[in-house]
Amino acid sequence: MVGVSELILCDIGNTSTKFFINDEIKNYYKNDEIPSFEEEIFYISVNEKAKVKLLEKNPQAKDLSFFITFKTSYIGMGIDRVVACCFQKNAVIVDAGSAITVDIIENSVHKGGFILLGINSFVKSYKNISEKLKVDFEKNINLDKIPLQTKDAILYALIKSIILPIKEICKDKNIIFTGGDGEFLSSFFKNSQYKKDLIFENMKRIIDANDCIA
Repeated sequence: MVGVSELILCDIGNTSTKFFINDEIKNYYKNDEIPSFEEEIFYISVNEKAKVKLLEKNPQAKDLSFFITFKTSYIGMGIDRVVACCFQKNAVIVDAGSAITVDIIENSVHKGGFILLGINSFVKSYKNISEKLKVDFEKNINLDKIPLQTKDAILYALIKSIILPIKEICKDKNIIFTGGDGEFLSSFFKNSQYKKDLIFENMKRIIDANDCIA
């Protein structure tokens, strides 16, 4: 069996392809050229075009989803969400990337979840309505005060629209945040933790649990 340290892990998302190499993450975006690697690669993907780009340069790459058993009644659940939820018993998993996915695990059973616009997509949607609603995202918005200018009004509504549905579903459950905006969003929840590399940590655990991976 190949040691996990000798593997390259790859998470192919909607906006970027992330490689986990020697405990470091390297991002490649739509127009970037994917490099060739000699090492064994295991990947998960929610983006067919980006997966093809990976396999063109790295035909030895293996789809880790074939080694995953995950029971849920949810139809069409992305493999990235599945991997993030693996090994959890009682928690809410929030992956805050280009979209924000929220999944509820109770007694090791996936109960369902929902999808919100990611922060960047949310900001862009206002510009699509009117150039006057174009704003730059700022993290220091005051949620305890009703806004008195357009910029604050947009950011206030944006953050509230994200955190309130999560708070309603979570109640006293443990919340695990991951993804690019996960650390920021976790600051609004007392019973939360941020795991930057949750996807890759769980990919490693899946590999370790499968002796058939050689």
